[in-house]
Amino acid sequence: MADTDVESILELTRKLHRDRAASDRGFVPGITPILPSGAVLDEDDRAALVSHALEMKIASGASALRFERLFAKAIGVRKAHLTNSGSSANLLALASLTVPELEDRRLRPGDEVITVAAGFPTTVNPILQCGLVPVFVDVELGTYNATFERIEAAIGPRTKAIMLAHTLGNPFQVAEIAELARDRDLFFVEDNCDAVCSTYQGRNTGTFGDYSTVSFYPAHHLTMGEGGCVLTNTLELARITESMRDWGRDCWCEPGEDNKCLKRFQYQMGDLPRGYDHKYIFSHVGYNLKATDIQAALGLTQLVKLPDFVAARKRNWRRLREGLDGLPGLLLPEATPGSDPSWFGFVITLTDDAPFGRPEMVEFLQSRKIGTRLLFAGNLTRHPAYRTETYRVSGDLTNSDIITERTFWIGVYPGITTEMIDYMISSIREFVAKRP
Repeated sequence: MADTDVESILELTRKLHRDRAASDRGFVPGITPILPSGAVLDEDDRAALVSHALEMKIASGASALRFERLFAKAIGVRKAHLTNSGSSANLLALASLTVPELEDRRLRPGDEVITVAAGFPTTVNPILQCGLVPVFVDVELGTYNATFERIEAAIGPRTKAIMLAHTLGNPFQVAEIAELARDRDLFFVEDNCDAVCSTYQGRNTGTFGDYSTVSFYPAHHLTMGEGGCVLTNTLELARITESMRDWGRDCWCEPGEDNKCLKRFQYQMGDLPRGYDHKYIFSHVGYNLKATDIQAALGLTQLVKLPDFVAARKRNWRRLREGLDGLPGLLLPEATPGSDPSWFGFVITLTDDAPFGRPEMVEFLQSRKIGTRLLFAGNLTRHPAYRTETYRVSGDLTNSDIITERTFWIGVYPGITTEMIDYMISSIREFVAKRP
């Protein structure tokens, strides 16, 4: 296909996007859905996807590598490795801590990993999938994060790691917990999927742990449709991550590269004959969790918009917080002291003396086309999937149970306009005012 043909197709693609945007009627209160989350996509995003499709860039390649470099720089770490989802990123990070070369520090079946009960399953599932034991701690209402004190009290003789998520973009006490992990010789995995560009004590979340993880699902701060990432400052861990993500192979040459290391046929490993092709020597029991260049193309056009996306999330959250302040029956969210969150959502818990219940309030908001979500799984130990699993609970899970019964959240993502925010505020105020 000639370059002029490609340019014509891309211009038609951009025109299609502009035409569809121009036909949008705008926000109609009570008619236009206000989603709790979603992707914000422009003509550059659409053109990037079409361009890569025209070039048949259907596997992982140059665009994926470029995104990894740029995203690592944006977060402030040395290495980033793309995956096919944020869930895969969590699995990859934890599984990479089980490999033999980590020697006495490696995670082994039966070792404990401290996490929270009130979260999303993909932070907990890899613990079980790797034969490890979750240790559940409770969270604080208001910030919806575990505290340093709860984490410290949960450490036992079999504890080998801590794996926590920054809930709805609100950082937990990540600096203190990272120091605790170092002092106790524990691995620390920082699930940063909801909190890209949040800061704690002036430093980006996702830079404190041995590993951090990110999701690029459409609900998140930037999207590839599907996709995720594992990040680290430790080159040894980065090398293990790459191998575990790429089938477990020992070779670090990219697909399609031949003998970049100039030693492809000079290795002797395991019981293989000397000179066995390094591309087919496997040093780990790994996966294939790579993302594609088409996904990365979308990620690259999204990445340049990340500062504006973050500013919109903060602006929308602040307007909601100010507009709902003082309403009876509602416990409103608070940023963790010392943090500046890049918010994922606006979370509300009904107080124990509220004259209305969550089902009633959520149904009212849904009738106004205002989308809601629960705070993920609530107390995970109450779900059918975990009834027969082995885990330990440190302390009680009182607040996790309250979250299960009385908590939900509404959106702040960049696709929500000021007009929509004000409609959400007026609707909630109307609902509360009509209850005795």
